[in-house]
Amino acid sequence: MLNGLGFVSRPLYLFRQFFDDKGIEILLGEDVEADCINDDKIGRVMDKLYKYGLNNLFIEIGLSVIKKFKIDTKYSHLDATSFHLHGKYNSEDNQEKESEIIRERPIIITKGYSRDHRPDLKQCVLDLITSSDGDIPLLMRAGDGNEADKAVFGKILAEFKKQIVFDSIMVCDSALYSQENLRLIEHLKWITRVPMTIKKAQELVQSVEIEEINLEEIERRSALNLDGYKWKSEIVNYGGIKQTWLIVESQKRKDSDLDKLDKKLKKEKEQVEKLLKELKKENFETPEQARYKLKVINKKLKLFEIKEVKLIDSKTKDNKTIYKISGVGNEKPEEIEIQRKSAGRFILATNLVDEEKLEPSEIIRNYKNQQSCERGFRFLKDPLFFADSFFVENPERIETMLFLMSLCLLVYNLGQRELRNSLKRIKIGIKNQLGKLTLSPTLRWVFQCFQGIHLLILNGVNQIINLTSERHFILNCLPSSCQKYYLLS
Repeated sequence: MLNGLGFVSRPLYLFRQFFDDKGIEILLGEDVEADCINDDKIGRVMDKLYKYGLNNLFIEIGLSVIKKFKIDTKYSHLDATSFHLHGKYNSEDNQEKESEIIRERPIIITKGYSRDHRPDLKQCVLDLITSSDGDIPLLMRAGDGNEADKAVFGKILAEFKKQIVFDSIMVCDSALYSQENLRLIEHLKWITRVPMTIKKAQELVQSVEIEEINLEEIERRSALNLDGYKWKSEIVNYGGIKQTWLIVESQKRKDSDLDKLDKKLKKEKEQVEKLLKELKKENFETPEQARYKLKVINKKLKLFEIKEVKLIDSKTKDNKTIYKISGVGNEKPEEIEIQRKSAGRFILATNLVDEEKLEPSEIIRNYKNQQSCERGFRFLKDPLFFADSFFVENPERIETMLFLMSLCLLVYNLGQRELRNSLKRIKIGIKNQLGKLTLSPTLRWVFQCFQGIHLLILNGVNQIINLTSERHFILNCLPSSCQKYYLLS
């Protein structure tokens, strides 16, 4: 973990070199030498972790962190990402479909939907559940490279619920929203997004009238960081489950969608003009053939329609009758109006209704916090911390690498949360990269600030040099377990 958070991306066989210039006797104990930390040792530890059970171990650690640091678990967020791999992996040769989320076999390294835009490479998937409070990972799970979120999200949440001792409202993207998944998690509390492939959802975003709000309400929403949001609630029964659907309109997104619509109209108009010219030059053997061609063209158009204006017959030199068709392109006003009405709109759903119901503003704010997982994925894929692809020799080691990476993310976010909470409590900031005071520094920046601190052993006495007053202040904002490494406690 020290290596993973050490700002130097090194493969396993370079672990020893990483510790060559570190005060290892302070960090890990007097009896530990850098030579002890080699690829063989790391490999053996990784194998022991895998045999113990990575998912269960991670949850055990997460529950301990929640208790010790009083993490608020009212809301938790589930999402997934993929990591591409280099090398040959034979696990895909013996794939077998399993309905249960718990499995004994290693993950299958194979091609699948790539979030890294590398469909040519094999990959694995990482599922994460994080807390809204500090983005602390509560569950990690490695998945097959071709795993579909829709197929596993419901099972992941159901299994997570069996292993935790706290109640939490689960927040997830639209991959969770299917009748099968909703039945799997009917005993859980959840917030998710409704896919626009559902007919009822399409009808609502196209037809619902959302009332304008007064100045007082605008100011209230602004204070909640919901500037430009309007909404309307509907009680819906889907998949046999009573739920609230919140039809939300974002002004920022609406402006963007309308701008895209105008560009689509312009592009399709140019396409129609080109098609009309080509159509006018084409010869047909029968009127039916000409009209069929017009029908085929119209099927490809979304915002325009070409209407027949004239069908002309004429004779060729060899006395054959040919037909030419001409038309005019018109906008489809109804379709355009539907898209204008739908602009900026989406639907959030929750099964918290009646006496348990949430305020609409709380539903939106906590769905927006779905970025909790995305921030974690960006961290894991940042080359300053880890490479975005793996060169590990087998699927078991890859799963263990994902475990270790997720554990690094947990420690990083926990440290960042502790520091920020301390700064907010004493209302004193530290300087950021621009030299301005902030109460919300990133731990990455703090790591950079701590470069250049050294352990000096002079006449058998340990001393820390270059520990400036600002660095001393930061350490005082962190738990005593961090301070001891700098001989402060």
